[in-house]
Amino acid sequence: MGLVAAAPSAQPYANAGSIALPDGAGWDYSTFDPVHDRLFVTHGDAVAMVDLAHGNSVHMIGSIHHGHAVVPIAGTDDIAVTSGHDATVRLINVVSGKQLASIAVPADPDAAIIDPASGYLLTMNADAGKVTEVDLKNAKIVKEIPLESGLEYAVIGPHRTLFVNNEDRNEIETVNLATGKPGTPIALPGCEGPTGMALDAAHDRVISSCANGVAEVVDVMTHKVEQAVPIGTGPDAVLVDPVRRLALIPCGKSGTLEVLDLGGAKVRKLASVSTEVGARTGALDLRSGMIYLPTAKFNPPSEQGKRPQAIAGSFHFLILKPQHAR
Repeated sequence: MGLVAAAPSAQPYANAGSIALPDGAGWDYSTFDPVHDRLFVTHGDAVAMVDLAHGNSVHMIGSIHHGHAVVPIAGTDDIAVTSGHDATVRLINVVSGKQLASIAVPADPDAAIIDPASGYLLTMNADAGKVTEVDLKNAKIVKEIPLESGLEYAVIGPHRTLFVNNEDRNEIETVNLATGKPGTPIALPGCEGPTGMALDAAHDRVISSCANGVAEVVDVMTHKVEQAVPIGTGPDAVLVDPVRRLALIPCGKSGTLEVLDLGGAKVRKLASVSTEVGARTGALDLRSGMIYLPTAKFNPPSEQGKRPQAIAGSFHFLILKPQHAR
């Protein structure tokens, strides 16, 4: 398995401005809700919501403890938010801002997705090494599935197989959601710290972004690594745009958006688009192709090895727009 080199291409995305957000602590996943044209990002101990349908107005919602993921709940004005430091999932109404429920889950709930087959929320509890199925309608835990600690983002592939990145073990954990039983992990050779993940359903493959500047492509039917594609450093998300047949990987350390072509049997790199340092996660509007990357401006780190501190008043969504139809 060798690295697949980039193909030369014109820049497929351009800077389309930014949306200023209130100050706070760190941030993690962002989410776009196409039903209500709302953009969410966990931001310290609250959720920032941008109402794109009403002049990009910004609202801070809820009270959480180091939030990670925001998941809009279909057919409602509610969101589910993973609250890492107190190991809860909070259900919050975005119109009133009121918390509807707090559900205790295993340690350090991080990524979260909806299982379309059951309607349950699946939380990846990083420290506990467990996946939790949460019945949102009744605000209760249905099942806990033991895996290994270090869980990050996840997707659901064919036959209701759950694929979960494990950044500590440099592998993908698997679960049969129909039975609730763990499967055999998939080793990711050459990948250090896999975090972001997305499913390319058209080609039955998942793409995992790795901290050491590579994205690994896994066949979800054979569970084998098929490719390694060079990317920037510091990625924490993979966004798949099936309309434009692209995978988009924001890389926070290198300050790039890596654009991968999913149109063929092999994944190939189209371009590295300049973004901003810190832009490591993002949300995608499939209708317009617009990409929203949360980030901030930073002071130099006070000590070697320490994280740099965000400059007050600089937190924002960077917006990128597609330049050419494909």
